[in-house]
Amino acid sequence: MNRSLTSVALLVPDYDQAIAFFTTVMRFTLLEDVALGEGKRWVRVAPAGGRGAALVLAQAATPQQQACVGCQGGGRVMFFLETQDFAADHAHMQAHGVHFREAPRHEPYGTVAVFEDRWGNPWDLIGRPAA
Repeated sequence: MNRSLTSVALLVPDYDQAIAFFTTVMRFTLLEDVALGEGKRWVRVAPAGGRGAALVLAQAATPQQQACVGCQGGGRVMFFLETQDFAADHAHMQAHGVHFREAPRHEPYGTVAVFEDRWGNPWDLIGRPAA
């Protein structure tokens, strides 16, 4: 039996703001944007040219969901973005105002720096060493 984790939901305050952030700042591709009625949409984005799971951008609809925007991982990094060109992606993100919590550091698994998305969720930007 073949199975795949294809998508992960991310609560956001506004669909269009989130699409703009991910397609411009993060250089993701908009895979789907389908109206579902009553203001709901099915919105999926993923790293351009990448493989792995996509993000389902879910607009927070209840006070409980709104309270979770920006802290879905409880303050812990829960998203890990791998890149083949760490320096270029790091510079692009900085040029677009992304807040990095730290300078890039070298770990056995690659170069890494923790950054925050537009809503404060912490992510790792990871550049794997060349094989």
